[in-house]
Amino acid sequence: MSSLRPSRFDELGLRRAMSDRMLPLLVAAMAFLAALAMAGWFGSAALARHWQEGAGAALTVQVPHPDDPAAQADGRRGGTRLAAVLALLAGTPGVASAHALSEQELADLLKPWLGAGAARAAVPIPAVIAVHLTDAATNLDPLTGRVSAAAPGTMVEDHGVWIRRLSVLARSLQACAALALLLVAGVAAAVIAVATRAGLAARREAIEIVYGLGATDGYIAGRFAARATLLAAAGAALGALAALPVLLTLAQMAAPFAGQPSDSGNPLLDTLATLPPPLWFALPCLPASAAAIGFLTAQSAVRRWLRRLP
Repeated sequence: MSSLRPSRFDELGLRRAMSDRMLPLLVAAMAFLAALAMAGWFGSAALARHWQEGAGAALTVQVPHPDDPAAQADGRRGGTRLAAVLALLAGTPGVASAHALSEQELADLLKPWLGAGAARAAVPIPAVIAVHLTDAATNLDPLTGRVSAAAPGTMVEDHGVWIRRLSVLARSLQACAALALLLVAGVAAAVIAVATRAGLAARREAIEIVYGLGATDGYIAGRFAARATLLAAAGAALGALAALPVLLTLAQMAAPFAGQPSDSGNPLLDTLATLPPPLWFALPCLPASAAAIGFLTAQSAVRRWLRRLP
């Protein structure tokens, strides 16, 4: 008799018991939140990596009175203090480059605080040297002592303290994102379980008839699980698609903080390239993950329900 049954025959009436309206919308909302949580995870990781590779391997040297002559070891006067510090930095192992900022670059840096006339201010402005290290773990204590001896009063500002604080912040954001993903998965499972139990209650008589005719627990649970899997996967796909424009907007806003944005000449490709590559692989996993949650949750709920039948 089973061979004569149409392939899409719904003897349990699951299309009415588990509607394709409410459950997919609820799962779509959960998938939308999960996409935002994953974006927070990957985005904070990318920002932390960029800060560690960029600012973490850089330091700033401020040389007061840069045009004054520098004192040499024998007491004679040599070149300027700025030139002496630059020469010292250039010969220091672990220093990749040392660049003295020009007056225009200093004016641009001070403009937010001192206005457009920062370069003409009466206050003496020290020379600023941007130094890039070959390794962020380089010990700066010997360098600080040598620079201070070559030009007394020179200040070496290490960005390591701020980088460590930003790294802690990034790890905290990742932990919050992971917790949000766990909560979303739990809520999605609860929603699917409630929908499955409602379907069981609505089709109790039909299930008891089919069960009495010899249907196994695995068969009935499989039919409910197949329906829940389909609805959950469809809802998650809808939620992932709805989250994509929001993620692209957020990625464009964060692009200046994560590195230089790409410029391929194609605005669409540049916009798509702002998303972290791992996120492109994670988004398609949302429907698969929702389908797995739907399948396992429905199977468990139906089998527990059937064990309580008289």
